[in-house]
Amino acid sequence: MRQFEKPTRTLTARRPAPAAPAATAVAALAAVLLTGCGTQTAGTSGTSARAGAAGAPTASGSTGPCGAPQPAGPAQDGVRITAVGPACAEYEVTNPGAEPSDITVLFARTPDQASGPGNLSRTVTALAPGATEKGRLDLTAPGPGPAPATAKPGTAPQVKILKVRSVPSAEAPRPDGPCPPSGLRLYADQGDAAMGLRVVGLHLRNCGTTTVALDGYPTLQLLDQGHRPVDGVRLLSGGAEIATGTGADKPPQKIALRPGEGAGATLVWRNTTEAGTPVNVPYIRVRATPGAAPVMVTPELDLGTTGRLGIGAWAREDAAAQAPASRPPAAGG
Repeated sequence: MRQFEKPTRTLTARRPAPAAPAATAVAALAAVLLTGCGTQTAGTSGTSARAGAAGAPTASGSTGPCGAPQPAGPAQDGVRITAVGPACAEYEVTNPGAEPSDITVLFARTPDQASGPGNLSRTVTALAPGATEKGRLDLTAPGPGPAPATAKPGTAPQVKILKVRSVPSAEAPRPDGPCPPSGLRLYADQGDAAMGLRVVGLHLRNCGTTTVALDGYPTLQLLDQGHRPVDGVRLLSGGAEIATGTGADKPPQKIALRPGEGAGATLVWRNTTEAGTPVNVPYIRVRATPGAAPVMVTPELDLGTTGRLGIGAWAREDAAAQAPASRPPAAGG
């Protein structure tokens, strides 16, 4: 649609009345506080808004609260950093897919950082196809673990996009959200890793009003970066062929999962790499039972060249074991 310019009119400036000394001091202090990283909400480490709202970079050629706008470059899976300053950075997330998606972005806030506790993660939920959301990172906010290193004096800070993960909003796991229409809340924990052995737990909670029958193993479909099926990986019933003592080698049992009750299943694999091409699987589409609604989780399977994934059977699990942070973060994840 063609846009028309609005007519302009000349305004005669009036001399403002002298400001009171106290008001002048307050205004100056507010300007200093807002210069470093823009307006932030107390208790948060970043802000975001849909396209056209707060968090957008300033006009071309000018310098905003997060520094000068960055040169337009190719987006990484729909994500672009638009401005970087000493204390904050601005970014935008666009959904290139054909359905509403939950998009999670992992940022590194130091130039040479590939992974670690200083990383910042941001998730945009229910982003419509083609829509863009703009946000701001507070580079001074503490993350989990030790404080990240800062840029050397006299050097410009750098922010990198390390990883972008996108799942359809209709299949996104909601560990703490409202009960989904299926009546089953399913999600994966952060996993555990030691000496090349990987273990990730799947957690299921009946948040509905009817009893659900579980019999055996969850149904899995491995997906690549583009959500395409991954072939050539053997899905094993149980994990005994990979390692013992992981919890994935318990025999299957029939479970009547009543409202409020939970169950868990364990995924186990090794990342050994020998001859051949390593296989990495970022996504798994999981169904608690063959006819259940799917949930897409991101366990980041680094299968190496082993070509095997052990799947444990569903077993009863209490509420304490279902806490999202019940396992330490997996190495490299």
